[in-house]
Amino acid sequence: MEKHTSKYDHARIALKHADIVQKLTLEEKASLCSGRDMWHFKGIERLGIPEVMVTDGPHGLRKQEEKQLLLNQSVKATCFPTAVTTACSWDEDLIEELGKTLGEEALCEGVRVVLGPGLNIKRDPLCGRNFEYFSEDPYLAGKAAAALIRGIQAGGTGACPKHFCCNNQEYYRMSISAEVDERALREIYLAPFETAVKEGKARTIMCAYNKLNGTYCSENPLTLNEILRGEWGFDGLTMTDWGATADRVAGAKAGMDVEMPSSGGMNDKKLVSAVKAGELDERVLDVIADRVIDLALTSPKRREEGYDAEAHDKAARKAAANCAVLLKNAGALPLSEGEKVLVVGEMAAKPRFQGAGSSFINAHKITSLLDALSQEGVTYAYEPGYPLEKRMSEKKRSKLLSQAEAQAAKYEKVIVMAGLPASFEAEGFDRSHMRLPKEQDELIARLAAVNKNVVVVLAGGGAMELPWADAVNAVLFIGLAGQNSGGASVDVLTGKVNPSGKLAESFPFKYEDCPSAHYFPGKRYLSEYRESLFVGYRYYLSAGVKVRYPFGHGLSYTTFQYSDLLLSKKKLKEGEGVEVSFTLKNTGHRAGAEVAQVYVGDLTGETACPALELKGSKKVFLEAGEEKRVTVTLPPRAFMHWSSVEGDWAACSGAYRICVAASCEDVRLSDEIEMSAPAHKFAPCSGWYLSPSPAPVTNEEFSDLLRRPLTPEKPLPQKGAFTVNDSFNDMAPQSGLARFIIRFARRAIALSMHAPADDPNCKMMHEVIITSPLRSLSFSSQGMFNEKMADGLLLMLNGSFFKGLGKIIGNIGKK
Repeated sequence: MEKHTSKYDHARIALKHADIVQKLTLEEKASLCSGRDMWHFKGIERLGIPEVMVTDGPHGLRKQEEKQLLLNQSVKATCFPTAVTTACSWDEDLIEELGKTLGEEALCEGVRVVLGPGLNIKRDPLCGRNFEYFSEDPYLAGKAAAALIRGIQAGGTGACPKHFCCNNQEYYRMSISAEVDERALREIYLAPFETAVKEGKARTIMCAYNKLNGTYCSENPLTLNEILRGEWGFDGLTMTDWGATADRVAGAKAGMDVEMPSSGGMNDKKLVSAVKAGELDERVLDVIADRVIDLALTSPKRREEGYDAEAHDKAARKAAANCAVLLKNAGALPLSEGEKVLVVGEMAAKPRFQGAGSSFINAHKITSLLDALSQEGVTYAYEPGYPLEKRMSEKKRSKLLSQAEAQAAKYEKVIVMAGLPASFEAEGFDRSHMRLPKEQDELIARLAAVNKNVVVVLAGGGAMELPWADAVNAVLFIGLAGQNSGGASVDVLTGKVNPSGKLAESFPFKYEDCPSAHYFPGKRYLSEYRESLFVGYRYYLSAGVKVRYPFGHGLSYTTFQYSDLLLSKKKLKEGEGVEVSFTLKNTGHRAGAEVAQVYVGDLTGETACPALELKGSKKVFLEAGEEKRVTVTLPPRAFMHWSSVEGDWAACSGAYRICVAASCEDVRLSDEIEMSAPAHKFAPCSGWYLSPSPAPVTNEEFSDLLRRPLTPEKPLPQKGAFTVNDSFNDMAPQSGLARFIIRFARRAIALSMHAPADDPNCKMMHEVIITSPLRSLSFSSQGMFNEKMADGLLLMLNGSFFKGLGKIIGNIGKK
């Protein structure tokens, strides 16, 4: 197979609006390469090119005024279930309908692009932003994202999958380099974006902050020009994440179209200068201008009539209920009418239904579990059980627990609303562990000791350690289920809705079992993806590591039977796919839905491969006693791996196992096909990759996999040699001024947001400020903190305090 070469070349791109582009001055072309402010792409009034408004998503609109920076101040909007929840539906139709509803709100608010969905792989359970991402599996993540994109864009609004790519942690996300081997990059981390582009037809793409193998994602020609445009055929617009620009000229050359937010004209001037100096072909700016113009002219106008907020709330509730995952049920669910029920947990009154950070939605209404139980006429008693407030004394905490324990023995069933507090996970910082708060674990264990019918409802943005799981009767995972999470939970608890969700990520017994636990989050400037392909269930199955609840697991109030597997062909040639058909029957007494999952295992032994990989699925709704013939088509790529030697996809000759399963561990039917393919060369791998185990990957094994020496960690910068690419956190060990700024920023943010410093949105803003390179703070200030002022601050930090202060004062208000 021939080595793949990029088809992308700026000079060969046909402009859609050449007649307009030729009327632009060089300065106007450069101006279109950056935003006007925080939330708008520039227009050209004299040529009738309107501005384009963008807002944060991805599970609701966070529309703000252009100068409003605080995360908790935005227009009212529907907070739909987050990606951690919707992915568990495994239902493309449901997700697409949610996208349409979100797109409708965008149209009514005059928003032309919704910044979402988040599409990064859940490489590690501790990533603070996992709640915004779909799955540990690239197939499932890509399909869910494509569905949401189709829905958002159905009415004309653009979607913007993000963060392209390998932004799999929050720690030092502005400067860390993700060190990833080429095969894992292609098969795990790029694959969902490829699906979003090819099947979702996304109109825009947002680049990540981080570096990929040493090159910033906002100026990476391999991912932006060669792969995204040259291979996948993406013809839309790319933009930076907010403040991600490093070298604007390099970014333009590499395929980065629009810098966000406005740099106050600083980087526009650099583009003009680069063209005049012959360092940048003006054709590059022509192409960028054409893309901005195309987005502006093809975006819909604002819909003047509003949307039905009540109908959208009901849609959010319906979706969340159909995403809920019943992890365990020994008979306590569904609740029976007239049962004496005790509800325990402060989260039942103060629900955790979304994450913190740029996706924080100012919800129209919030329905708690207690609200919904009352609305549905369920009689219950309530005990807080544990505090959400950290500052409560140990004596008061103990009293809450004891009161709940004393009451639990008096009731037929106990529902515990538990989960991760907002302070545990958010954009900007990663989780420090995978556990629930200790008071929640203790509470659940003690309640289970006095009542055999304890039902735990879990809210949170990802996997959790559940040491009490064997002691309780039932466990229901709702993720972060949106503004009507309470209503959705009650619908499932009472049996009004039969649960049909399946886990989109594995729940290990303990964090130390995770394949990335040895390497996450990495060093200050490097994050080594040593586990390579073996992410999530790919590792657990291959290494024989047991988990609490496996990927794809989820129970129902009914049962399903699989039978009569038939493959459309048993012998395949490279480039051919196969149809997998089987009979699925509802053998219970309730209508319900089952997610049938199809996995493929390469048995050829020609290259290192996970034991099984998800390659297809279908959600099937069946009445009690009903059966259907189900067909899942596996495309040719289902049997291919990336050859970094040949630079293309290639199949191996030999046997492949095809499994139809209810989860990655619950295989119901299986058969084999025989593949005939030319001889291909794959990059050699050894040791751990041929036989994954809980032991860490050695330096030599990872270096061999990368096919290059390991990148050394760079030392902390020294005072006197600080640069604009260093952060306050980098400088703090040697700079008292940096330490003062860090402390001052914490207090200032809390005051401005009228919230305590440990509020997750405050923590997120603080982490952004102290870990962002100085140049990023300057470029994203919209000119208020220009480059010369940044240079002045740098002088102060390097020890020339008064010289730097004078430079700052002398450049206030200048551009």
